[in-house]
Amino acid sequence: MGTESCPHLAHYRGGNIMKRHSYIVASLLLLLFILTGCAQNQGNEQAANAQQASAETLPQSISTAEQNSANANESPRIVSTTVAITQMLDALELDVIGVPTSVKELPQRYDDATRVGNPMSPDMELVKSLKPSEVLSVTTLEYDLKPVFEEAGIEATFLNLTSVASMNQSMLDLGEKYDRSAQAAELVGKFEQKVSDIKELTASYENPTVLILMGIPGSYLVATEHSYIGDLVRLAGGINVVQGEEVEYLASNTEYLFQSNPDVILRAAHGMPDEVVKMFDEEFKTNDIWKHFNAVQNERVYDLEERLFGTTGNLLAIEAIDALLPMLYPELAQK
Repeated sequence: MGTESCPHLAHYRGGNIMKRHSYIVASLLLLLFILTGCAQNQGNEQAANAQQASAETLPQSISTAEQNSANANESPRIVSTTVAITQMLDALELDVIGVPTSVKELPQRYDDATRVGNPMSPDMELVKSLKPSEVLSVTTLEYDLKPVFEEAGIEATFLNLTSVASMNQSMLDLGEKYDRSAQAAELVGKFEQKVSDIKELTASYENPTVLILMGIPGSYLVATEHSYIGDLVRLAGGINVVQGEEVEYLASNTEYLFQSNPDVILRAAHGMPDEVVKMFDEEFKTNDIWKHFNAVQNERVYDLEERLFGTTGNLLAIEAIDALLPMLYPELAQK
């Protein structure tokens, strides 16, 4: 379960195997976001259908550029399509007209904002009907969503939230654009101070090697240091066992992973967390190779809370790093 047949990680970089691997990983990531989106849309379909029906009566030929020009002298009309971005905009004290449809709690400031669908597949006609001056999504979804936005005549901005540093930069950029530089600087300062504190706190400890598994129902991927969770581990002083890759996730190969024999295994569950945890438990129970890992033998396998460890950067980064510390450094948990 969750593994691929390629014999060694190094082979991922060559010819047809790399192409097949990329297709597999891309397909699994697409499934991850679809599952997450499905979970977020529970209980909201009727409201979305009503909003869409209303949107269908509006003209369909107005481009975002034309809308921007028409709204040039008005307050910004921002549509946020992900929960993480919505939280950032709230922290920057910005109003929005559209937010994602989600079972997760959104800032009270946006109770009256229109729900525009899940992050992976926003309702394009509904978004267009709001006549936004800016539509915000994340670079993790850009490959799939950019062509869809363009076909709908919507100019979207994709924020890079794959790391704490890139999230900080995105906040500073938004702050500068919308006259919220003071708020942005304060938020970024808190994150930068946390990183500095962590380095000082862990300086006298040996850096543990870490394997990060990103699970979705039925399968899982290996998160590299370029993923958001991988970045959190790096900031906390952990050494990702997967080095030298440029992508965020790789297909899993337990034979290769066993050779790295990490000190710690982190299991992140997304889409349907309870089902994914059960899947991981079954995988570790039935696949004999796992019992030979040092992390398993030393009982250093941890399931990460989905609320803290999302697929993109978010304002809970400090809380997430605090949660990681005792997992990576048992000595700290004893203090």
